[in-house]
Formats: sequence, C-alpha cells, structure tokens
Amino acid sequence: MRTSTTARAGQYAALLAYLVFLAFPFLWLISTAFKPARELGSLHPTWIPRDPTLDNFRQAFDEQPLLQAALNSLAAALGAAVIAVLVATPMAYVMARRRGRLGRAVTGWVVVSQAFPFVLLIIPLFLVLKNLGLINSVPGLVMVYVVWSLPFALWMLTGYVRAVPAELEEAAAVDGAGRLRTLVSVTVPLLAPGIVATALFAFITAWNEFFFALILLKTPERQTLPVILTHFIGAEGVADLGPLAAAAFLATLPSLVIFALIQRRITGGMLAGAVKS
Repeated sequence: MRTSTTARAGQYAALLAYLVFLAFPFLWLISTAFKPARELGSLHPTWIPRDPTLDNFRQAFDEQPLLQAALNSLAAALGAAVIAVLVATPMAYVMARRRGRLGRAVTGWVVVSQAFPFVLLIIPLFLVLKNLGLINSVPGLVMVYVVWSLPFALWMLTGYVRAVPAELEEAAAVDGAGRLRTLVSVTVPLLAPGIVATALFAFITAWNEFFFALILLKTPERQTLPVILTHFIGAEGVADLGPLAAAAFLATLPSLVIFALIQRRITGGMLAGAVKS
C-alpha cells in the first residue's frame, strides 16, 4: 500500500514538473510582452510586470506587417488542412478496407517519408514550384504543406477508419449504397473526430512552419508570421525583445484557441452511439 502511494506521488510530481517545464516559456513570453523597455533591461527580472504596457504590441505592428503576415499564415494553414483532409480521407478508407501488398507499401512509404529531413525535400520542391510559376506565392506554399502533412494525415485517418465497424458499411451495401455513398453517408460522419484531429494537426503544422516559408517566400507582403518574427532580430543578432515577444505571443494564440475549442471533440468517443448493444 505504501509503495503504491509513493509511486502515485512520484507520478504526480513528475507530471507537475513536466507541466511547469512546458508552461515556463509561454508564461515568460507573456510577461516579456507586457514589460516596458526599462524592465526588459533590468538585472533583476520579475514574473509580473511592475508597470504593464501595450507599447510593445503597438511597436510590433508599426515595425512589421503583422496583420498581412497573419492573413498569409491563415490562408496557408487553412488551405493545407482542408486539402490534406480531402485527399487523405478516401485514401485512408481504401488502405483500411483493402489490406494487401499495396496497403503495406503505402504504410511503409508513410513511415519512411516522416524520416526525410527538410533539406532533402526543399530542392526538388523548389524546382517543381519554379516550373509551375508558384515561387513566392501562398498557393505554392500550400502545395508544399499538403505534401509534407499528407503522410501523417493518411496514417492518422487510416487508424480511425479501421475503428469503424465494417458491419455498418455492409448494412449500407445491403440497402443498395455503393462505395462512394457508403463513404460519404456512413463512414465520414463517424470519422468526424478523426477528421477534426487530422485537420488540426495539418493546420498547426502549417501555421508554425518556418523553413519552407523562409525559402519559398521572398517579399514581406507574402511572408508568413514565423518568417516575419525573424525581422525583429537585427543584423548583429540583437533582438528587439519587447516587440518580438508581443508578436510571438499573438502568433501562438490561434493554435491555442483552436485546440481549446475542439479538444472535447478530439478526445470524445469516436463511435459513441453508433452501435447499439
């Protein structure tokens, strides 16, 4: 009994330490964003700003086109999420229901593709986009994000499709529904939590991505938020800390808000009420 209590206390302590480790950078970022310049240079920094101010936010918007960058990031992230889900859903259905050599080959491709470093992909992707005239454009960046997120999206949705009872699809087939009708009317509604989770993954991945956007987008009016944030760092590596923290704080909000809104749907039972015992 004492051993079990000690083990549980150790688990809670480890979980608390992990939460503190995760929360510290974000809380310090918020604190820095609201500190005036004189506090940022203090030798004795504090968690809570003594004289909180919004000057860092005003300066950030004055120095860089944050609103346009946010719109570019939103367009790229939404486009990548929607296209990835639309392409991955029927592919995942085929992989889950038609198991064989092709399915194993595709699964192997999904696993191997996640091990490729960015630097190996950027050159062929750059050449393809250059031939299509999509360099320095948000649609070209969306194509890259879809290519990058599609393997993992396919892997996620395949697992969700396999969790859907095949008896439901067989019942639809008995009623005369074809494969496409079964997918749209029976399987996809049950996949809603999985589709939302997959879209969230693709959205957050595209929203936070930096390397591809840095290489493919050249002009400031086309660049995304992660790239614009680097403009707050001078040529000598000296960061304009206050405006940088304010802009970084604003850049993290969409991901946090979206996750908070749909977390219950992600963690909810995928097939609750679908099959009655």
